[in-house]
Amino acid sequence: MKITLIMPAVGRKNHEPYVRSWKMEPLALALLAGLTPEDIEVRFYDDRIEPIPYDEATDLVAVNVETYTAKRSYHIAREYRQRGVPVVLGGYHPTLVPQEAGRHADAILIGEAEGIWEQICEDARAKQLRTVYQRNDAPVLKGCRAKRTIFNRKTYLPVTLIESARGCPYACQFCSVSSFFRHTYRPRPIPEIIEEIRQIGKSIVFFVDDNITCDPQRAKQLFQALIPLNIKWISQGSIDMANDESMLTLMKASGCLGVLMGFESLDQKNLTQMGKQWNLQYRSYEQALQRFRDHGIVIYGTFVFGYDQDTLDTVQETLEFAIKQKMFLAAFNHLVPFPGTPLYRHFKSEGRLLSDNWWLDPRYKFGDVAFHPRKMSAEDLSRACLRARQQFYSVRSISQRFDARSNCHGVSMLWNYILYNFFSGREVDKRQGLPLGKGLN
Repeated sequence: MKITLIMPAVGRKNHEPYVRSWKMEPLALALLAGLTPEDIEVRFYDDRIEPIPYDEATDLVAVNVETYTAKRSYHIAREYRQRGVPVVLGGYHPTLVPQEAGRHADAILIGEAEGIWEQICEDARAKQLRTVYQRNDAPVLKGCRAKRTIFNRKTYLPVTLIESARGCPYACQFCSVSSFFRHTYRPRPIPEIIEEIRQIGKSIVFFVDDNITCDPQRAKQLFQALIPLNIKWISQGSIDMANDESMLTLMKASGCLGVLMGFESLDQKNLTQMGKQWNLQYRSYEQALQRFRDHGIVIYGTFVFGYDQDTLDTVQETLEFAIKQKMFLAAFNHLVPFPGTPLYRHFKSEGRLLSDNWWLDPRYKFGDVAFHPRKMSAEDLSRACLRARQQFYSVRSISQRFDARSNCHGVSMLWNYILYNFFSGREVDKRQGLPLGKGLN
């Protein structure tokens, strides 16, 4: 028996290569390959970097679907189903909108795959696929094994993705992650993580955890265990880690280069509305950012715009804040009403969505705003976010954010700072206006 795993593209602009910053190893499909019984042949194709061989013989196709890749995923599913090959769709999007996804597949997998994917394989072998697969409880993350050999001979960004835990206990209004995992947080055993890193043998690791420090005691145990490995790592976390001096010390000692952190807004009313109250513990963010700089940890700050207090001036003020605080990198994004989130339901109840299924609307392109903001037009908000990105990654901003204590501490960090900022600046216009759904074939 043969199973084909597919990672779909978001879309493409005519005669342009795929957005390079989106070319990261799809860890979810490596984990799926690791769950597959050993007597089944697994083939993997990444729609972002190679054509899909639709006519190659296979017994089952599995596609990992996110909201931005839904249109392309449904096209891929249609091509295989027209050839008589059954297709199962899984991931965030089918979990959050199962009825829609179910119209484009022979089966859908709702939620996490552990304990369910094995049954799908056996049912496909017996040609008795059910239409819906779902487990009622969250799997224990012990014995997870990513089969990274599926990445062989494929070109990705030079960073290894590792999962140390899943989910986040917080409940941000706009977050599809918390909706998918139902506000749960489940860690993997630390010895298994350490052994995985040793086996991979790579020097730079990206922990894909949504909030690596939300369990402080466990996080410190992990960081302590990382110290002998002599690796460099980055991850995502919340600002409350700045309260814990011993946490920051351990992070640096274990090889932490930087943290992606959701500041989201400088306005307290916006933070309350989005459900991010823990950010309110700081009367200003400056104190927290200073603590990270003191430990030589760089910050990739993310901000979202479109909440009820936001105006066009808000975007400019936030840009100036990020430059003044010498953030290593920053993202200036408009709100995205992902289906299944409280934000989506809120906008829909108020009649503020431009389209109920904007991700399939042929008029929608990446970077467009899919709702009506209170104090500006959707078009103005989109343009303001684009301008903020362009200005943040300008030569003038890069020079203003030079910081010998963190961003540019040593020759290696200085090189990384220049490289990643110029690289990120080049990507800004490549992403904006990208039509959803187009692949290489």
